[in-house]
Amino acid sequence: MAFTNKIEYVTIGSTGNGTDFGDLSATKGNAAGVSSETRGVFAGGRNPSITNAIEYVTIASTGNVTDFGDLTTGRAYLAGMSNSTTGVYAAGGTPSASNIMDFITIASTGNAASFGNITVAKRYLGGFSNGHGGLS
Repeated sequence: MAFTNKIEYVTIGSTGNGTDFGDLSATKGNAAGVSSETRGVFAGGRNPSITNAIEYVTIASTGNVTDFGDLTTGRAYLAGMSNSTTGVYAAGGTPSASNIMDFITIASTGNAASFGNITVAKRYLGGFSNGHGGLS
């Protein structure tokens, strides 16, 4: 499996290839992302060891990530979901399956805090969000 430190973006209103946005702080894979209208936040992942790092970018301008804080425990294969204020990272592998949920306030920086637990430990998840960024 190939890992990368590259971040790319696409313009959703038109078809086309990805364009370079910037770089993660390290080469990794299997991380999860959450976002608000202004900030994208990446957490966890592995290459080859599992990390607890949380990093962010400002969506309006391209560039490399900035340190945000840490998850309560390192995980890969986790799910990310968010609204315009709060991001939640759920489950994942530590490397064994996890039932941990962490949350962050997207507009600030700092370490994640416990959001509770899912009922069954899982990894290889997908996430979804209720925020639509003001689209009508």
